[in-house]
Amino acid sequence: MGLFGFGDSNDKDDVPIITAPVDPGWVTTRDGGFFEFYSLDPEAMGLGGVAGVYLIWHGGVRPEWVFAGHTTDMAAACHSAAKNHEITNYEKNGGLFIAWAPVMELYRPGVVKYLELSFKTLVPNPGQYTEDTRPVPVFPPKRRVKKK
Repeated sequence: MGLFGFGDSNDKDDVPIITAPVDPGWVTTRDGGFFEFYSLDPEAMGLGGVAGVYLIWHGGVRPEWVFAGHTTDMAAACHSAAKNHEITNYEKNGGLFIAWAPVMELYRPGVVKYLELSFKTLVPNPGQYTEDTRPVPVFPPKRRVKKK
């Protein structure tokens, strides 16, 4: 089983400590770009019941990370974020975008803690991790260039 992915193991005795950033496998569009938050239909994408971490940011002249979270149902998390006015307020700053990655349950809180602290998200997401949660460093979403 891989470090990140769709595995079910939560055996904390066998968990490696991650100290260098890793690529969690951010999902991108077919052309290697990112999903516009308001254009995404989570049910059509099959995100109901999909677990992992997600990151929302705004574009524009000075893009910024807006919100990070982890969930066991990505579709429900998208709908919840769309109802959060603290998040949606940033739509006017060049549109909102979202990326998600399939991260194993035992690493999710650590990834969110790392995203919030290192990327300085604008909207906090309390309850996603504890003070004792060890941050799990990940690379930010990056546009993937298709090879010709």
